[in-house]
This record gives sequence, C-alpha cells and structure tokens, in this order.
Amino acid sequence: MFRARERSYAGDMYARRRRGYFWMMGGCVVLFVSAWAVVRLWSMPAAVAMCLVAMVIPPVAAVLANRRGPEDRWWDDPSGDPKSDEWWDELDGKKRY
Repeated sequence: MFRARERSYAGDMYARRRRGYFWMMGGCVVLFVSAWAVVRLWSMPAAVAMCLVAMVIPPVAAVLANRRGPEDRWWDDPSGDPKSDEWWDELDGKKRY
C-alpha cells in the first residue's frame, strides 16, 4: 500500500545537522527572550549573563552543525575525475572493475 520512503545517507546527515542547529538556536532565542522578559525583573546581572551566553551560541551552533560526524563517509565519494578516482583507489587498495 504505502512504501516507506527511503532516505539517502546525505539526507540523514543533513537532517541530523539541521536538527542540532535548530535546537541550539532555539535555546539562544529562549535565553534572550526569557532574560529580558522575565529574569531582568529579579536580577539585571543574571539577565546580562544570560545574554552573554546566548551571544556565544550562534557561532558555536554553526561550527557544530557543520562538522562531520564519525559516520560521515565523505572521503569515499568519487571526485568525478576518473583518473584521480582510479589513482586514489589504487592507493587505498581498492580496485574498481
């Protein structure tokens, strides 16, 4: 009846990266909003500290979301140049027939 849609390796990898990025950026937004909507009423230094933490999250999120995981096999992808691919396969001990 309904076939489960097969997900490609790249689709899973990018979905994992996207999920991590959005979780971290969501935390950043929550920190900013809660710092100035709620926390500042009780403690201004705590609100400023929360904003400083939130300020660091976007670059960290970008770096962590774009890193390659241990299961990411990007080095096995053919480059598109047959001579180069043949040369690398020979170095790796693989033969393509």
